[in-house]
Amino acid sequence: MKLLAASWGILAFTAFTNAQYFSEGWTPGQPTTEGAPEPVPTFVPPQKPVPRSPPSLSDLAGLFDLKNILSTAPAVSFFSRLGINITERLEVAAEGAKIWDERVPLITDNNYQDLIVNEPLTKQEEKDRTWIIIISVSAGKQDGISKFMDDVFDAAYNETLIAGDLPNIRWGRIDYFNVTAVTTKWAIWQAPYLVILKDRGQTLRFYRPHQLRLREGVMRDFLATEGWETTSPWKTAYAPGGDREFIMDFLAVWMTKVYNTFILIPRWLLFVLSGSAASVVINILHRSSAPKTPRQAAANQRAPTGPSSTQVPVSSEQVSSAVASPTQAGKRKRAKAKK
Repeated sequence: MKLLAASWGILAFTAFTNAQYFSEGWTPGQPTTEGAPEPVPTFVPPQKPVPRSPPSLSDLAGLFDLKNILSTAPAVSFFSRLGINITERLEVAAEGAKIWDERVPLITDNNYQDLIVNEPLTKQEEKDRTWIIIISVSAGKQDGISKFMDDVFDAAYNETLIAGDLPNIRWGRIDYFNVTAVTTKWAIWQAPYLVILKDRGQTLRFYRPHQLRLREGVMRDFLATEGWETTSPWKTAYAPGGDREFIMDFLAVWMTKVYNTFILIPRWLLFVLSGSAASVVINILHRSSAPKTPRQAAANQRAPTGPSSTQVPVSSEQVSSAVASPTQAGKRKRAKAKK
């Protein structure tokens, strides 16, 4: 009985171990295959289009900029057919327009408050801080005095950087033709000027070129010895802190708005429009009068025109001789009768 039971157990175990080979389509040594991976969703939801802001006036004005027009593909292709590399010419012109030392910060209406008025300083630094600013017109027109003053200013700036002996001096430049609010607030109507600024713009001193010795090294000596202390600052009713300062602020705001409006018109287009307007005004002022009607011409011919220019003045002797007396007339009659 024990042998029979053991035989049945061995047979059952053998059948169990061989059951895995009965899988249809699989042979020993063949690698088992796993289930197919689930498909990855490929649907991407569409993104919402970003709304575009309407073009500003400055963007529209840029379309008429001469540099932008010459940089377009049709213009480049047209000039290339003529044998002119207009792109290279524009780059050379842009390099030639750089007439200043670019290390000197350019002060504008937009950065004046952040750069000078709200400059983070301690009390001692605020007391010692001195700005030397040149107001130049060299970028807008050929001015020999302004260009020479720029050269002296840049030379003094470079020497100061090399020496490093004026830590409290800051340098700046204002382009007179591109800054309106600051120059109007300072009542500056022409350039060039040299400005010594202290107390965050509350103490100002102005110098014209003829008031300075524009020589190499002299400007550095002027700054090192604080030569501006011998000059009284601008202290009037219209100066910063004056009773009428609000008038200059009002003018600065409105003149800036006018400037920002006119700056949208390209310079070449402004020249064309101003020349056309001037031509129309001149033609109106110098136009001939309206032609006369036939009635007006006939009336002018009938109207007396005064004494004729052919009349000859007669003297008193000729009048007296022409008008004979009665006795003389009788004598002449008797003489005729005797004949």
